[in-house]
Amino acid sequence: MMDRREFLGLGLAATPVLLGARPAASAREPLALVTADTESHVAVVSLARRRIVQRFATVEDPRSIQSGRHGRVIVTHARAGAISLLDGRPLRVRRVLRGFGAPRYTAFAPGGRIAYVSDGGNGELAVVDVVAGRVVRRVSVGDGARHLSLDPAGHTLWVALGSSAGAIAIVDVREPRHPRLTGHVTPPFLAHDVGHSPSGEHVWVTAGREQRIAVLAANGSRHFRELGADAAPQHVTFGPGAAYVASGDSGIVRVHALRDGRVVRRTRVPIGSYNIQRTGHHVVTPSLSTGGLTVLNARGIAIEHTRVAAAAHDACIV
Repeated sequence: MMDRREFLGLGLAATPVLLGARPAASAREPLALVTADTESHVAVVSLARRRIVQRFATVEDPRSIQSGRHGRVIVTHARAGAISLLDGRPLRVRRVLRGFGAPRYTAFAPGGRIAYVSDGGNGELAVVDVVAGRVVRRVSVGDGARHLSLDPAGHTLWVALGSSAGAIAIVDVREPRHPRLTGHVTPPFLAHDVGHSPSGEHVWVTAGREQRIAVLAANGSRHFRELGADAAPQHVTFGPGAAYVASGDSGIVRVHALRDGRVVRRTRVPIGSYNIQRTGHHVVTPSLSTGGLTVLNARGIAIEHTRVAAAAHDACIV
């Protein structure tokens, strides 16, 4: 996501303590985890009860958040040069790893033990053993490494090199602990987000400055299709047969049919709803402007809006 403000008054590193007593979440209850970036904590929203059930403190400036298997979660802290490893119910910060330049986004390998974190400050891809709680390798991919996407088979990772990127790095991760940079793809415009379709055959590339989306062949060989979009930058996530594209500046989530790219629904969401993620029957998009979390169903219909914090940067579902 593009930086919309310079956050002032960031505090010292926080200890992972609960900020408020709330009804505990059950082991199977679907939860949305939302980063409150200006307040240095994560809010936990029960999607069944439609209420906040927990808040816990983190290192300053929590931004992106991504869930993997077995309830494992990674939060990146770009300004602090750190990532937090979360797990458990109630959720907790199990370990904080430092030594990053500006960690941005995360993709989990299929097994759930290995995760890849883009480090825009160092131009690297960091390989994290989530169970051991340590970085096991760093691979140079190019300056500004930011949004990334792993194909469903876990073989190939695409990494956009910047928030308006002129190149996308292609990384072979068939040996999960030993990624290998194999080349670059030049997008038809300056790219922002990248996302592999559920089939793994195509990669959706959104724009950093234009109202355009490109659907590329996953092998990088050809330009497959181009679609219109709302205001840049856009972010994309997927469900069975559908792509959900959020435009925070337009306050719109578009639902596209994967088969032909046509728009089947446009749903109003709060301005500032940039990041978007889907798990199961829920799609979540938080707002930097209002601090709210909007929950949509699989058809892209907004079903709930919860006020979470002063600003809500990213959200995932566990």
